[in-house]
Amino acid sequence: MTTASYTQFRGNLETYFDRTAASAWAQLTSDAPVSGIRATVRAGRTEMRETLLSWLPADMRGLRLLDAGCGTGALAVAAAERGASVVAIDVAASLVQIARNRAPADLAIDWRVGDMLDPTLGQFDHVVAMDSLIHYRAFDIVTVVQQLAERTRGSVAFTFAPQTPLLMAMLGIGRLFPRADRSPAILPVRDRLLRTLLRNAVPGAKLGRDRKVSAGFYKSHALELIPA
Repeated sequence: MTTASYTQFRGNLETYFDRTAASAWAQLTSDAPVSGIRATVRAGRTEMRETLLSWLPADMRGLRLLDAGCGTGALAVAAAERGASVVAIDVAASLVQIARNRAPADLAIDWRVGDMLDPTLGQFDHVVAMDSLIHYRAFDIVTVVQQLAERTRGSVAFTFAPQTPLLMAMLGIGRLFPRADRSPAILPVRDRLLRTLLRNAVPGAKLGRDRKVSAGFYKSHALELIPA
């Protein structure tokens, strides 16, 4: 069962990407020139995506993957190229349409618009949620990971915004810029708290690999959970 805050934040993301940020996000995730700040974000996202992909099997034939919060689809495409059957879902229809248009038509990717926690999506071997939970509180992140783990045989890999003095300062500076309130807030989470909550919420699960990526204005922490 999801919380009211999860539903609220998910709605904020849908509104932001579909009404405000679709064109900017399309540019950021392409090869088009971007500003210096956005270039650091692009580089950081590329490094994080490669990290999460390195945690998945090199040969994914016969495996089913959920790309939870697929955005414009780069991770989903890479997994499908390894042979995975991919369900790629995002709350923002505009981003899913960009992903569908970019992806090779011969890949086994089921593009969806909706909630990553929809039980009708079925069971998976692996789940990846890259930067799709950074706008949620720690308790909501745990709720999402817990529900995804219940339908996952192999691993759930996700990222969160680490609560560090540098990131908090950067977020504070960002609020000074005009129109900053159009973007849903990034909610930094304490690593130790998140791990404790996960251990309590998903009994028997193992916390596996983790890695922090810091590239200019991009700060993200990846964590792997192996269900029991």
